[in-house]
Amino acid sequence: MKLIFERSIEGYETDWIGQSEVPPCELPEELSRTKKLNLPTVSQNELSRHYTELANATFGVNDGFYPLGSCTMKYNPKINDEVANFSGFRDIHPLQPVDSIQGCLETYVLAEKWFSEINGMDGFTFQPGAGAHGELTALLMMKAYHKKNGDSHRNKIIIPDSAHGTNPASAAMAGFEIVNVVSDEYGCVDLAALKNAVGEDTAGLMLTNPNTIGIFDKNILEITEIIHQAGGLNYYDGANLNAIMGVVRPGDMGFDVVHLNIHKTFSTPHGGGGPGLGPVGCKDLLKEFLPDFYPVETKEGVEFSTPANSIGTVKGFYGHFSILTRALTYVLFLGSEGISSASKTAVLHANYLLNGLKDKFEVPYGERCMHEFVLSLDKLKKETGVSALDMAKGLLDHRMHPPTMYFPLIVPEALMLEPTETESKKTMDEALQIYRDLHELAYRDGESFHDFPKTTIIGRVDEVTAARSPKIRYEFSEEV
Repeated sequence: MKLIFERSIEGYETDWIGQSEVPPCELPEELSRTKKLNLPTVSQNELSRHYTELANATFGVNDGFYPLGSCTMKYNPKINDEVANFSGFRDIHPLQPVDSIQGCLETYVLAEKWFSEINGMDGFTFQPGAGAHGELTALLMMKAYHKKNGDSHRNKIIIPDSAHGTNPASAAMAGFEIVNVVSDEYGCVDLAALKNAVGEDTAGLMLTNPNTIGIFDKNILEITEIIHQAGGLNYYDGANLNAIMGVVRPGDMGFDVVHLNIHKTFSTPHGGGGPGLGPVGCKDLLKEFLPDFYPVETKEGVEFSTPANSIGTVKGFYGHFSILTRALTYVLFLGSEGISSASKTAVLHANYLLNGLKDKFEVPYGERCMHEFVLSLDKLKKETGVSALDMAKGLLDHRMHPPTMYFPLIVPEALMLEPTETESKKTMDEALQIYRDLHELAYRDGESFHDFPKTTIIGRVDEVTAARSPKIRYEFSEEV
């Protein structure tokens, strides 16, 4: 497709944009441009076509099957957007007096009650702007807790080798050292390795359960107790909460703090492009360290407060309110029975796919899973030359988004599938047939995979060159 600069025709313009409400301001001469700013000039018609073409070139949940393991790309009900667009929610301003936004503040209080109940926590902040931001916020709370108790020497965070990559990154940003523990033959935490890793310098453990293999760790209570006995705190990565919400609570497993990837579990837009939301819940022992702008109920109504030993403000004002309204709409619409039903259906769907593929593909960890599972194409690659990447490219020609590739790192040539609860049996049956057909083709004509995909806009991408030498600016014909 053409870039917007390639659509540009000198002399064309679009005059439907209204006048700016901001008074004009002249820049000082030393800050002004000395050369013309080369911007594209297109008609409204061409502008509309450009963005329509861009939209048609993308692929999302609305376009087809999107079984992206570990990310839970499930359908977002449109009622969420309708409620978030109510004028009383949409038209507020962060600098309004609190007595003029009481309905909005009640939304925070109601959300805290629901999310605390679902997660077995005592309090929540909705200020962090994304899941990874929630990780950092929770780790800073843990750090403040140890500092207050005179345990500043507790500077190590224990993280399983199958963890999401954001875990060690967030821990490092919070100033902790990372200690990796290996997985056992079942893909779960090796208890002996964990016991050897803890000590007087243990600040805590970061863990998601079910883990990234899609298995619920049967030793979870022993795992969290080992950390508590060592004087550390247990951190729950909420990436896989979609498998257990309404059924099992992280707080009951022994976790002290939790962040939620709210787009994965509570059907809000993905925060990658912003705005997002990364709520953080905690037990009572950590509530005094919650970020600023913590809503509390008083006789006069709901007000913002600053917890006694708050880590401060982690986001402008009180976070992305419109995302919270979407998540709360989803929770209230489903209710307690619907919440647990969503998790149970997600687990059922994942096991349906797993059982439809295990006779063809290698399943390295067990024959049952929670909401997601991992295939290994290591044997297939050795016998046919078809890698996990090749298989993913083949799926593109069937209008299906590939699953997560090469994660978790403990599985060679990994493909990680998560169908979510919002797909139909018909869609999953079609997906099963495509996978099985591609498996058969790999043994019949493995070489053909190296030319896939053939039906997408740009065809096969040179992944290495694209990563190392990306072209990220347009080269104009003349210097600007």
